Amino acid sequence: MKKYLTVFGVAAVLAIAWWIGSAQSAEKQAKTKPATFATADEANYKEVVPGVTRAVLWGNPDKAAYGAFTKFKPGMDAGMHTHTNDVWLVVIKGAYLYKDDAGEKRVGPGSFIRIPGKLKHWSGGDAKEGALFYEESSGKFDLIPAK
Repeated sequence: MKKYLTVFGVAAVLAIAWWIGSAQSAEKQAKTKPATFATADEANYKEVVPGVTRAVLWGNPDKAAYGAFTKFKPGMDAGMHTHTNDVWLVVIKGAYLYKDDAGEKRVGPGSFIRIPGKLKHWSGGDAKEGALFYEESSGKFDLIPAK
């Protein structure tokens, strides 16, 4: 009889734990955000500075981490500058032009570049096509002109 009560007690505890776990899982699923989907052609772009437009897909580049489609007009020249936070780019169309002390890079469609925060560099858009790229940062976006 004692063995029967022990088995029954363990089974009851396991059943209650399973019920609590499934209830918490359902609660977490209800709070999960939906997937984000966007196309560069249909995104809502807003001018950031002359020659640069951005369509924010998630986050807030003025305050925190974000992801966005960004366009540079043909010949866009951002000058020498740094960013506080790392910036990751994947070019979709045209070319993102990049230069630092290590050399120059033409980042074309399907190419990726990571620009570490505080790294002095120059960037711009291709003279004929400009650049369209997806950009992400771990923190707010800033552009600090280099001295």
